[in-house]
Amino acid sequence: MKTYIEQASRNTRLQEGTQVIEQLLLECYLNPGISTKELARKTLLPTPVAAAIKRELIKAGALVQERGVRCTTDGLASIERELGYRGLNHSLYHELLDETKWIESLKDTLDILEELLSLRPSVDVQIDQSKCTPETSLRRAILCLKQHVLIGKKILCVGDDDLVSVSIGLLLQRLFPDGGHTVTHVDVLDIDERFLTYIDTIAKERGLPIRCHRLDLREPLPENLHGQYDCFFTDPPYTLQGMGLFVSRGMQALKRERGLPIFLSFAHKSPAFMLAMQREFVRMGLTVSANFPQFNAYEGAEMIANRSQMFILQTTDQSKPEYPEVFTDALYTGEVKQTLRTYRCKQCSRDVYVGINGEFATIEQLKNEGCTGCGHDTFEMVAKKWVSPERNDKRDHTAN
Repeated sequence: MKTYIEQASRNTRLQEGTQVIEQLLLECYLNPGISTKELARKTLLPTPVAAAIKRELIKAGALVQERGVRCTTDGLASIERELGYRGLNHSLYHELLDETKWIESLKDTLDILEELLSLRPSVDVQIDQSKCTPETSLRRAILCLKQHVLIGKKILCVGDDDLVSVSIGLLLQRLFPDGGHTVTHVDVLDIDERFLTYIDTIAKERGLPIRCHRLDLREPLPENLHGQYDCFFTDPPYTLQGMGLFVSRGMQALKRERGLPIFLSFAHKSPAFMLAMQREFVRMGLTVSANFPQFNAYEGAEMIANRSQMFILQTTDQSKPEYPEVFTDALYTGEVKQTLRTYRCKQCSRDVYVGINGEFATIEQLKNEGCTGCGHDTFEMVAKKWVSPERNDKRDHTAN
């Protein structure tokens, strides 16, 4: 299979990377007889480019033009053997792509999730945890399926108080009812031992392909996790620093390839915040391939009206994490609101104060307006001071 994809990639030299070739091949496998025009639509490619990839895969022996495009016997066998599709319930797969049918098709799975999520540990608001609904957790797993990064892939959850890892595991069991599917793996990174223990217990009891790792994301990612994964999920603290850190750690864990998806859940924010957030995407070399407003529903999260949006980001040749080393900035909402932080401009070294009684209320405001000395928009935090609410009239810039 890799030979088919590598040969087509070598001869077409796509800017989109090899992911789109694999996706086109899978569309032919899942929809035998598909037209070239429909292939272009499903892969978001210009029709001539889709046709060129198709021709290369035909030359390689993976596809045949016969009443539309379909896999050869060898191509079919390779997809099932090497990409992990052997034993797939094709009927259920297609039902899950239909937004109007998937809940009914997975009603039994949703019932299991409702019970499991009702027993998960209570949230720790100090680290910005909140509980998404069982339906949302399962919707995220289905979104992964729709993006062709579920079956046969290595998936990472950067924080998982929403038990997305469990939803993925249960979904795989439904998609492969005869068992024997062992090529999909899910890893979880979290600081909260309670959730890790709970997820690990569920995985062992139900035979789910999940491994848990305790990690304070402010510390560097362990070397053995670098460059291993095909995609990751994260629902970080709803601060600019939280988003940047969680996405950075996930990026370090991704394989060094173009076009890999990042599933980022984040609160709906003001235009100014969203501008700063998208500057961070650009700084990290990421593109936004899709955005779904109000995709996520939560239990009791009144501050965000119980809803948040889902971004699908993609890696590029310029992708690099913003925080590769130890993270010392304010991270959680409480820290951001109760600290005065000193940021140093990386261009002119001017110090700027952000937070309570600072020159700027938030880091996103500073980055949008730029350094007061040179206008540059890249800074590093050099000091942080906790300020109690009753004494926030006093400015103290002493570094800790």
